Amino acid sequence: METTNKQAYAKIVENGTLAVQEIQNLATSGYMAEHIYVLAHDSEKTERIAQASEAKEIGIKEEGVFDSIANLFRSRGDELRAKIVSLGFTEAEADFYEKQLDLGKVLVIAKKNQP
Repeated sequence: METTNKQAYAKIVENGTLAVQEIQNLATSGYMAEHIYVLAHDSEKTERIAQASEAKEIGIKEEGVFDSIANLFRSRGDELRAKIVSLGFTEAEADFYEKQLDLGKVLVIAKKNQP
């Protein structure tokens, strides 16, 4: 599943290998590395894919300080949805993507260059 809105492009892939390939495709098509993010339900999996592909993890810069602190007290599902929303997606889109992450899939997001 691919989604594009005004702020970002997102694609759900089946595993880390396909995520790395998608990240490489996005980089080749002109997205800057600092605008490509990866997210998996397991934070260690997210970290491994980010390191293998040079993609970024969604952090304080993207979420803001308050959401980052709030994530310390949220369930993993709530944390994932907050991270997705922080990149410009709606609550409904975040809910859909989080359910896909629950199934073991990986989300690749590329933010469009902001003027």
